[in-house]
Amino acid sequence: MDHKKMGDDIVRLVGGEANINGLVHCATRLRFDLKDSKKAERETLEKHDGIITVVESGGQFQVVIGSNVAHVYAEIMKNRDFGGDSSSSAESTGEKTSVLSKVFEIISGSFSPLIPAMAGSGMLKALLTVLTMLGWMSDTSDTYLILSAAGNAVFYFLPIFLGITLGMKLKANPYVAGVIGAALMEPNFTGLMDKGSDVSFLGIPVVMMNYSASVFPIFISISIYAVLDKLLKKIILKDLQLFLVPMIALMIMVPLSAMAFGPFGTTVGDWISSGVTWLIGVSGILSGIVLGGFMTFMVVFGLHWGFTPITIQNIGVGGDPIEAMAAAAVFAQIGVAFGIFLKSKKNKTLRTLAGSTSLTGLLAGVTEPIVYGLILRYKRVIPIVVIAGAIGGAINGHFGVKMTAYVFHNIFAIPVYTPTVVYVIAIACSFAVAAVLTVMFGYESKSKDTASDKNESVSNTSTESTPEELPVVPEAKTTEIKKEQIYSPLTGKAVALSTINDPAFSTGAMGKGLAIVPEIGEVVAPVDGVVTSLFPTGHAIGLTTNAGTEILIHIGINTVALKGKHFNPVVQEGDIVRQGDLLIQFEIDKIKEAGYETVTPVIVTLTQQEVDVFETTQEHVQINDVLLTLVV
Repeated sequence: MDHKKMGDDIVRLVGGEANINGLVHCATRLRFDLKDSKKAERETLEKHDGIITVVESGGQFQVVIGSNVAHVYAEIMKNRDFGGDSSSSAESTGEKTSVLSKVFEIISGSFSPLIPAMAGSGMLKALLTVLTMLGWMSDTSDTYLILSAAGNAVFYFLPIFLGITLGMKLKANPYVAGVIGAALMEPNFTGLMDKGSDVSFLGIPVVMMNYSASVFPIFISISIYAVLDKLLKKIILKDLQLFLVPMIALMIMVPLSAMAFGPFGTTVGDWISSGVTWLIGVSGILSGIVLGGFMTFMVVFGLHWGFTPITIQNIGVGGDPIEAMAAAAVFAQIGVAFGIFLKSKKNKTLRTLAGSTSLTGLLAGVTEPIVYGLILRYKRVIPIVVIAGAIGGAINGHFGVKMTAYVFHNIFAIPVYTPTVVYVIAIACSFAVAAVLTVMFGYESKSKDTASDKNESVSNTSTESTPEELPVVPEAKTTEIKKEQIYSPLTGKAVALSTINDPAFSTGAMGKGLAIVPEIGEVVAPVDGVVTSLFPTGHAIGLTTNAGTEILIHIGINTVALKGKHFNPVVQEGDIVRQGDLLIQFEIDKIKEAGYETVTPVIVTLTQQEVDVFETTQEHVQINDVLLTLVV
């Protein structure tokens, strides 16, 4: 994958640099703060190679990429600055945003940059727990203490990090905001705690407390500071703002944080945490059912961010039951993916996706590809993920399981949950129930199952399409395939897929086939069948033969970026074609001049049965030459 080109494409398709207020990334997605989300070409983004889906949630325009997100983000941020003093997207467009959406947006934007640090630190703490449990390391050794410092630092100094990210999100000076958080951790300040209640500022009593790992106090303080910062910049001469604005802000905000915002925020946080704990105590089972059963969909809509401050607060005082119950949803998702892996024996593409995402979920706790690539596509499994998650969540809720360090929910993080045995039983139940129900009841509607899973390939005829875009071919024959021939749709040099500069094709992930370096800019039908997909850009077309075999013809590499220039389709989706009929005309020279390769993969993406695909041995093929032979 060309991360630079993908990054450039994404920036262009979200409306260009001028439309971007800010950009952060989490484990699997780019999170854009856009001035006007209507300028983003969502459909084109969703069809782009390497993009799983696009989500608008919590005031953010989110492009879900997967494990390559950090590389794409790094390329986007080279020689670019998306932090300036631009107004927020709602302000720029005049759109009205609800208070709740705005709160979620601020929480999300503040925590997103810190998630890798928190998750990595949490996993380090889990590793130390395992090492001490096995007796391989003493918790009093120098090595342990050094590694423990690495694992604890981001949580202990959380007010500083949150001050910086909140400052960025609220368009205030992030480093002054960080200093406000740091002042509450500074030794002279923390040393005042030894004086007990005998602490005052200008004669006003100050209630001292420990702000390490706290969340709510810094949220309140920096929200007030952002307003103060704007006010000071309006009334102080511009030539004096460099030192006078931060000096006055610190003189006002640090004492106010110590006297009012800090104690108030801590009290609010304690009230909320106590309320959640009380609710869980009233009915741990009911709480577990709700959180375990529906957390999958809270994540989709960005509502899970509302729990993050409470989770951090709870971890700071001994453990968080919310994430322990929510973890069941993650393992239910993984179970569904594993069930699809077991069930989809005839669909290699779907089986590969389900297997790889199951493994990623188990080992890393990253399940967005499962949610967007499988669960939201195969609606039949939605009740399954709810039931399985609810069962595990109810077990964890009933027995009071807690998460003691911030981690992604995966098998390596098991030691940070207590009681550990109960937690293992709960997530095992969620995983097993989801997998078994998926195998028993399937993952697609019965009407589609009887069509021999015709439309069950996750990428269908291309990674650039969404499953819903491809209609079921009417009256497709379901007779057993004995032998089927695919004729060459182009005239040119035949080359192996492994030579193509695109992993989606070269690795065989899309299916078996050959590629052709075209000499004539015409694509003809390689079979008798139906046009099941024709991309708006005209660079790729999918056909289904009368025997139910799906074929993808993808003209060039990354040519979706041409947005239809130099391509002229002469057919439409749903057209019945005969082998040799003209499908698409394209301008080879102009495509090359634009900097794109014209090598064209011809892929068998799905067949009615397990078949062997034999490629022609000819180095040069003409239209109507046999290119591929399928044999049962």
